[in-house]
Amino acid sequence: MTGSTGGFVRTVLGDRASIGPGTVYMHEHLIIDSPLIADRFPHIHLSDVEAAVEEVVACREAGAVLMVDAMPVSSGRDAVRLAAISTRTGVDVITATGLHHDRYYGPAHWTNRVSVDELISAFVADLTEGVDEFDYTGPFVHRTPHRAGLVKVATSGEIPDDRDVRNMTAVAEAALITGAPILTHCEGGVGGLAQIEFLVGRGIAPSRIILSHVDKSGDLGYLRALAGTGVVLELDQGLRQAGKGLSSITVRATLDLITAGYGRQLVVGTDGARRDLWTSLGGSPGLAWLSAQLPKQLAEAGVSASDIRSIFRDNAVRALTWSPSAAIQPS
Repeated sequence: MTGSTGGFVRTVLGDRASIGPGTVYMHEHLIIDSPLIADRFPHIHLSDVEAAVEEVVACREAGAVLMVDAMPVSSGRDAVRLAAISTRTGVDVITATGLHHDRYYGPAHWTNRVSVDELISAFVADLTEGVDEFDYTGPFVHRTPHRAGLVKVATSGEIPDDRDVRNMTAVAEAALITGAPILTHCEGGVGGLAQIEFLVGRGIAPSRIILSHVDKSGDLGYLRALAGTGVVLELDQGLRQAGKGLSSITVRATLDLITAGYGRQLVVGTDGARRDLWTSLGGSPGLAWLSAQLPKQLAEAGVSASDIRSIFRDNAVRALTWSPSAAIQPS
């Protein structure tokens, strides 16, 4: 493994042996910039470093210390701009490798036409050498000093399709080679059980798997079943339900999962990709809401101060720490 010999968190500005006190934002989108995004999804087109710096500074003032930018290979990622945002704000940023949902590529995209081995090579290089300056969109690869800190994969529903299986195979192998954690995209909040079964079957320890968007599902039994496997659950819909207060699914799910004994497996983010959520772009309530308001809602709902500290920092740092020894033998 390239880098430190002990556990560390890999950010775009280097490896961190420790993360200071504060909030870890586990699923953010600070830059999403591609011709496809600009054309088809303008409401999530985020290309402005100045706006991002303003938004992240507000988060830092509310307590943010680390943010995971969850756009992976060729889907609008820009490690150079993420590094600039991190440098200017003092907030550490992690960039991802791996692949997103097919809507950000299309069937003719190169990511759908190469082999599993070629994907593995690209992911491992992102993780250990540096992310391409051009994000694999041109004929040349210029490795930057900004390495990816985790590997991401998306699935499309309850049952993985052929593309999902290929991509999960590559992601699992890259994680096993490097010791990087895995972040998954659960479309509509579902598909998590199939993701877990597949990745664990490929040798990934459940504690190395972070499932995103699971609180899009209002089925608390499903969330408890996910947690029962030992994976990390990322609750990231609270910002979009900020006006619901204690009745939001994020608050209700957090309280239910803590009561069921899964408090050490919960992390939080905003999934704040929409322009109308950023105060720096004229939206509301702003990404700082996660640090400034969600802890207050959880405390009002009865979540203890120690559980809030775990959910907002400790669990995330543990999940994001690279650990080659965390791999298990395939079943």
